[in-house]
Amino acid sequence: MAAEKYDLVVIGSGPAGEKGAAQAAFFGKKVAIVEKETVLGGAAANTGTLPSKTLRESALVLSGFRNRKLVGLDVNVKTKVTVQDFLVREHFVKDYERCRILENLRKHRVTTYVGTASFVDPHTVSIKPQRARETQIQGKVILIATGSHPHRPEGLPFTDPRLYDSDTILSLQEIPETMLVVGGGVIGCEYACMFAALGIKVTVVEKRNRIIDFLDQEIAELLASQMQTMGITLLMPDAVDKIDNREKIEVRLRSGNVVNVDTILVSAGRSGNTEELGLDKVGIAVGDRGRVKVNEHFQTSVPHIYAAGDVIGFPALASTSMEQARVAMCNAFELDYKPYVAKILPYGIYTIPECSMAGETEESLTQQKIPYVVGRAAYANHARGQIIGERNGFLKLLFHEETRKLLGVHIIGELATEVVHVGLTALLLGAGEELFIQTCYNYPTLTEMYKYATYDAMGRRETMKG
Repeated sequence: MAAEKYDLVVIGSGPAGEKGAAQAAFFGKKVAIVEKETVLGGAAANTGTLPSKTLRESALVLSGFRNRKLVGLDVNVKTKVTVQDFLVREHFVKDYERCRILENLRKHRVTTYVGTASFVDPHTVSIKPQRARETQIQGKVILIATGSHPHRPEGLPFTDPRLYDSDTILSLQEIPETMLVVGGGVIGCEYACMFAALGIKVTVVEKRNRIIDFLDQEIAELLASQMQTMGITLLMPDAVDKIDNREKIEVRLRSGNVVNVDTILVSAGRSGNTEELGLDKVGIAVGDRGRVKVNEHFQTSVPHIYAAGDVIGFPALASTSMEQARVAMCNAFELDYKPYVAKILPYGIYTIPECSMAGETEESLTQQKIPYVVGRAAYANHARGQIIGERNGFLKLLFHEETRKLLGVHIIGELATEVVHVGLTALLLGAGEELFIQTCYNYPTLTEMYKYATYDAMGRRETMKG
């Protein structure tokens, strides 16, 4: 039987795959999508983004942690949190997202195949289902959107069921008393906060001298302080030297410290899902940790084969993956719609408290020798901050000292990942102080902090002049 022919074949149904397929189909292209798993959505819907953020909300509510910020209110929803309590909302959200993706693909008349995809030649993809015969389809254009999986460093005994990575941690059977998180990056810190909120004694070991190294240093330092206030022990810089499987796991660190824990979560970054694609058959080289190299149009070394999302590496966020795939398809089919991904991207970190940023940091501006002024506004000094009980968070704006244009926005505190979008939009528009001064914000809201952070920057500028 001749292979079915498509304008576009997408490999992977995560954020990049779904949005890339829908983008091309919206403009009338005949599209097929191949998914290895029996459910759609990739890591974002099933093991990563949505499950982990849902677990965070469950942890805050079930532990009563969020209520502790409200003076005079003592609410303890559960005296003992079980794994079932912890996961019930996560299962609901995950199932809903899978259904949403399926409906979106159906709406756009995208044909879905289930099975492991691999290249036969530059235009032909083989699909091997678990319990059916292999089939082949062809695409004028092919989009690789296979995502990534947790990197497992050599030397760690993952055969021990007490060792988890960011995918397998969702299969946790009981809430442990103690946990070691190996890695102080985004995922490691998010899970450390989540489990600490449930009363677990968490230790984080990080080889660098700070957590989440791309954050503005002031934000990273306050986050570290807040994590320690939650009871999290931070060991930095340090690294795991040896793990002994005993009744409790004994972990020896390079510093000589010994940590005894019930469970270990290894968060050592991620690797691209490229092993089974047969990229060598079509002449596509794979870089460090299985990442596919692309140009500014998201083309691989084979012009009609594109790649987007986690499989191409940093920033490896669901939001950026969606945009990359849309842009890739607009370039592939010469659609006059979305020629490039926004030059400034937001970063959201779902720790406790949340952190978010867009644009330059103080460190990057200093390195570039760009003169700047800082303006800050604390949650605690604003009515909405008092209402939600946020005592330590703040908004930080970086303005060019001379042009007064906004250069960077940084937030730590409740709803930081939402509030950052006001600053992000201003950055994309090239706006500055005047925008925030002239805007009338709802009261009481967190976004009115933009006005007062701007006033603070203006005051500092006058002081500098004096």
